[in-house]
Amino acid sequence: MKKLSLLVLGFAFACNSSQKTVAEAQQPKPVASPVSYAESITQEDLKEHLYTYASDEFEGRETGTPGQKKAVNYIKAHYESLEIPPAQSNGEYFQDVPLEVSKAPEGNMSINGTSFELGEHVLTFSEAKGDYNSIVYAGYGIEDGDYSDYSGIDVKGKYVLIKAGEPVDENGVYDISGNMEQSVWSNASEAVGKKRDIAKEKGAIGVLYYDMLSFPRSNRYFQYMKKNNSGRMRLADEKSDEVLIYLDDTAVKALKSDIEEDNIPKLIEADIELNITSSDEKINSENVVAILKGSEKPEEYVVISSHLDHTGITSDGQINNGADDDGSGTVSLLEIAEAFKKAANEGNGPKRSIVFLHVTGEEKGLLGSRYYTDVDPIFPLENTVVDLNIDMIGRIDPNYEGARNYLYLIGSDKLSTELHNLSEEVNNQYTNIEFDYTYNDENDPNRFYYRSDHYNFAKNNIPIIFYFNGTHADYHRPSDTPDKINYDLLENRSRLIFYTAWEIANRPNRLVVDKAAD
Repeated sequence: MKKLSLLVLGFAFACNSSQKTVAEAQQPKPVASPVSYAESITQEDLKEHLYTYASDEFEGRETGTPGQKKAVNYIKAHYESLEIPPAQSNGEYFQDVPLEVSKAPEGNMSINGTSFELGEHVLTFSEAKGDYNSIVYAGYGIEDGDYSDYSGIDVKGKYVLIKAGEPVDENGVYDISGNMEQSVWSNASEAVGKKRDIAKEKGAIGVLYYDMLSFPRSNRYFQYMKKNNSGRMRLADEKSDEVLIYLDDTAVKALKSDIEEDNIPKLIEADIELNITSSDEKINSENVVAILKGSEKPEEYVVISSHLDHTGITSDGQINNGADDDGSGTVSLLEIAEAFKKAANEGNGPKRSIVFLHVTGEEKGLLGSRYYTDVDPIFPLENTVVDLNIDMIGRIDPNYEGARNYLYLIGSDKLSTELHNLSEEVNNQYTNIEFDYTYNDENDPNRFYYRSDHYNFAKNNIPIIFYFNGTHADYHRPSDTPDKINYDLLENRSRLIFYTAWEIANRPNRLVVDKAAD
């Protein structure tokens, strides 16, 4: 009996010991201190990177140019040297971002046998081809409440002739407002888009727009594009199939001589020939995207972003090196990635995945980040926890000449109170930078919240922080050079962002979004 009791006791002890081991194995691994990894981000390394990245060799890194190609290859080589893998499943660091530069189209429009060269009495910024034997006149082209210029007419498959303005009676009372105050339909810049959109919704294939007051302004821009062989850059898949052709007094009289007096919509028989060809230029550019997979929550993503491009070379041949804008953000991101990889190599990799996102085309309208969020998100946006965006963190703006240790934070509280509080706590614990929320004000006239790449994440209800040192006299000028960077500040600010990303990546729960994007 004694022997049996000992056996049972031994078995019970073994089971208890086994259960304890299993329970211990289920405990999450404690988070290591990030301090030694943050301290690997040094001003010496940042300076070495930036004197190359913002050198004349990179020719100002304008989107789509050879200088920008040198920039993306420099970034790629850094991730390859660290053995941080590409984010894309195809094994490529480069996410192709197809772009187009709108150029002034060429050609002519014939109205009832009279030919008008583009840029004289007619103009458009779109390609337009085809022969038509009728159009629909839609008066002012307005549909607002009980008022509609489309009652009783069918515009499907037709070009629609519309004139600027809104109906008003002989006493000066406007039909839409019901009083002597003009409505939005008299706002030239806003009304044309609204009228075009209504025509499109009704099935029209294009709009012929008569506005004598705005035609000269639009034509000046057309002539500028034609003379300088340049235009606005956009994502290639954003090219509109909507045709809007502006007519001046001479052209519209060849089509409808009584347009000023007649407001009644009707079908008009007319011979229209459109021979307008596009000369838009295709541009190839690329984002650079790398990833460190999370150890426990690999399907949740912490994005850290900066833009890799700048404004290129001036018309008189000077290079805009863009050391602060956004060379500072780029080299900061490279060093932050290196710090995270150092931690991973020592068995302290992030629990959530870290996405290192270098975007192109920021200076052209946040194009690279918009492509990532709106067209080809490499990782699901619903699984993206945060975007920490770094754009200009190497200088001091005029407001802080005597107090250097500051940083503007924008957006930290817009979507997540938790993110804002975490950011403050991390700073108090590690870096003690004075946070300035001046540009976070909804009424800030600079509207910086909408002017850098974080915005494309924020509009998708992804919490963001935009780190920014403010503007200075060298902003977007050839004088924004590496020798003017405050490398001690760049070091501390980069460490702050690393610490913040570290905390977000390793905390038990993902950030709570308690406010909705506008």
